[in-house]
Amino acid sequence: MYVLDYAWALILLPLPFLVWWMLPPYREQSAAVRVPFFKDITAAANLGPTEGSVVPRTNLGQKVIAPICWTLIVLALARPQYVEPPIEKTEPQRDLMLAIDLSQSMDTRDFRDPAGNLQTRAEAVHKVVAEFIDRRPNDRLGLIAFGDAPYPLVPFTLDHKTVKLMLADSLPGMAGPRTAVGDAIGLAIKMFDVSTAPDKVMILLTDGNDTASKMPPDKAADIAAEKKVVIHTVGIGDPNAQGEQKLDTAALQQIAEATKGRYFFGQDQAGLQNIYELLDQLTPANQKTLSWRPRIELFYYPLGAALLIVLAYHAAMWLLSSLADRRQRREAAP
Repeated sequence: MYVLDYAWALILLPLPFLVWWMLPPYREQSAAVRVPFFKDITAAANLGPTEGSVVPRTNLGQKVIAPICWTLIVLALARPQYVEPPIEKTEPQRDLMLAIDLSQSMDTRDFRDPAGNLQTRAEAVHKVVAEFIDRRPNDRLGLIAFGDAPYPLVPFTLDHKTVKLMLADSLPGMAGPRTAVGDAIGLAIKMFDVSTAPDKVMILLTDGNDTASKMPPDKAADIAAEKKVVIHTVGIGDPNAQGEQKLDTAALQQIAEATKGRYFFGQDQAGLQNIYELLDQLTPANQKTLSWRPRIELFYYPLGAALLIVLAYHAAMWLLSSLADRRQRREAAP
């Protein structure tokens, strides 16, 4: 689509005509020879003295070229542009961090799939979380694995294929045998610090209690709440176990409440699937569509055309003048 960015400049088109019509002719005084008997001469010739004037004459080419060039210059001032079709970009408004417990206890085979077969906790988590990732195409996702310490596997990205690949390659025990829930939250907070998304959500999944963190989980949750990071916690361990294997449901509930999140408990793959479906509903798609229409400047076309017309006219006048001079010299030659 062609547009004029400064269409109001077209009101300048009749300006030369208005100047010619409203302003008086230009007058200039020049020196002259004084004749003492000038009055006698004019009286003898029966003439009255008048003001002398020289009126420049324009040729046909000037009368045609001048309005054309003025129209082209005004058109260039109006800034013609070609507006291309809109380019749309979808910008995520939420960054979602997935923190997965990969302590050695995640290798425990006590989870049942929908068919009733036993599988390890890690296998069930991988399947359910991968399906959850497929339902979040418009969110930037990050992935943290934690055991003795937290490790950032994937920074926030829209490349969900990479997130799923890193999740599938993660193995129980690769981050150490113990569980560092508080440090995992602390690492997520640092990764959220570079995020510009207005909505920041973390989903923390663990099957044990905190036994390796340098930062207590409740302190980490308070910092997350100050930075407006919502943490949903998911427990999949055994609350009746002893020692490190026991799921600390109270701590997970406290973390969720402090950050305005929700706590969930999953006993099998079907229950875990329902939890992530509910999380998908709690954090619906949030995105903003940006539209931009590129503009291509075209003012140099009429401006260049006006310049070429003027140059062509002067070149033609110079050529005609040269031919006339040669003809005169030829006729004056003996």
